[in-house]
Amino acid sequence: MKKTLLIVAGGVLVVLVLLYVVADFFLGSLVKAGVNRFGPGMTQTSVVLAGAQISPLSGEGTLTGLVVGNPPGWAQASAFSLGKIHLAVAPSSVFTDTIVINEIEIDDPVFDYETRFVSSNIGELLSRINGRKSSDAPQATTKSGQPIKFIVKHLVLNGGKVVIGVGPTALTLPMPPIELHDLGASTGGISSIELTQTIMRALAQSVVSAATHAAAQIGSTLTGAAADKVKALKGLFGH
Repeated sequence: MKKTLLIVAGGVLVVLVLLYVVADFFLGSLVKAGVNRFGPGMTQTSVVLAGAQISPLSGEGTLTGLVVGNPPGWAQASAFSLGKIHLAVAPSSVFTDTIVINEIEIDDPVFDYETRFVSSNIGELLSRINGRKSSDAPQATTKSGQPIKFIVKHLVLNGGKVVIGVGPTALTLPMPPIELHDLGASTGGISSIELTQTIMRALAQSVVSAATHAAAQIGSTLTGAAADKVKALKGLFGH
């Protein structure tokens, strides 16, 4: 009898482990597929997420290798890349119509900034995203056909860099940290495009702050092409 119980218990344990592995793989694959499918519709550029892994029990996970492409006509292939994104999702919300993300931590993002007179690749990308409406951009929906909403309780970005220009004259600047709280909380959730617009506006402002801080620190020693790039960057966003 005891032997039978041990065999049954062992079998149940194996099944639970297998279910966990399948759920772990399923959630990560679901997130990766969702970003790669719906991201281009939001930015109107290429969006590629290399990998995603999310624990079905804790809701914590990591996204790796997110690269957002430049609008057509710019020298660099990408506008920016986010090396690692750590997530903490409320597990009970994953299969509801409002996904609650307790924490988003973005580490070491790199923005490749290019200017052309009074325009820039980041400015054009932001305009494309801001011009999208929730009804225009393809996005994940509930079974009833309603767009899935999001609440982000805390978002933080650390260690970001802005690369102004291309080639040997490029200037690399540190970005100030970004911290946002309770996105979508007051309205019971916001759509994926509204969330993207909010985050992108904060990122663009941080790019401006990086350029403004560099110009203040370097002052008159910043000349030639580097000075022009910083001046154009500040002017583009009204600084």
